[in-house]
Amino acid sequence: MLTRCAKTEAGRFRCPRPAKLDPVTSASLPRVYRLTYSDWLTTPDDGLRREILEGELYVTPPPTVTHQRVSREIEFLLLTYLRKHASGEVLDAPVGMRLSDEDVLEPDILVVLHGGLATIDERAVLGPADVVIEILSPGTAKRDLGAKRRIYEAAGVREYWIVDPEAQAIEVLLLEARAYVRHGLFRRDATLTSQVLPGFELAVGDVFTVR
Repeated sequence: MLTRCAKTEAGRFRCPRPAKLDPVTSASLPRVYRLTYSDWLTTPDDGLRREILEGELYVTPPPTVTHQRVSREIEFLLLTYLRKHASGEVLDAPVGMRLSDEDVLEPDILVVLHGGLATIDERAVLGPADVVIEILSPGTAKRDLGAKRRIYEAAGVREYWIVDPEAQAIEVLLLEARAYVRHGLFRRDATLTSQVLPGFELAVGDVFTVR
């Protein structure tokens, strides 16, 4: 479950855990309570994922074993490809990606290509990665498919991969004319391809097979 946190006037983080949260938009949130990249830099290093979306902090517990297995398989294939072509670097959560002062996200996996818009700083990736990958889970799926997709699109992330372990499928969204279009929905028996990573192939079934 995601927990919505806010900064008090004293500068401390308050993270209530009610059963349900009333929707709050960033437009209705007074600026004094909106969090920024500077606030994100001061959050504790305790293994939890902390993301700032439109000025609000969201905390996510560590992922499941299934999630980690899927992430491992995808990242290994990307690392192999990038080393072969000497074309960039792959990183994984909880590395942060600063897309604006009030949008600091921690994708499950991201790819930064040489010559792209993003630069890799010691504390975070600054600017939009070329490829961002999110692995759905019950606690994050709504945000991955909604707010985070919208933020990635607006910031200029060229490809957004949405990995669904339950359906054993991966949707690849490609940025065209500042909007995402579907490059492909790759199911278990398909081979995933990428417009941003020429020649990259991923056998989807292998990603969801426990070894």
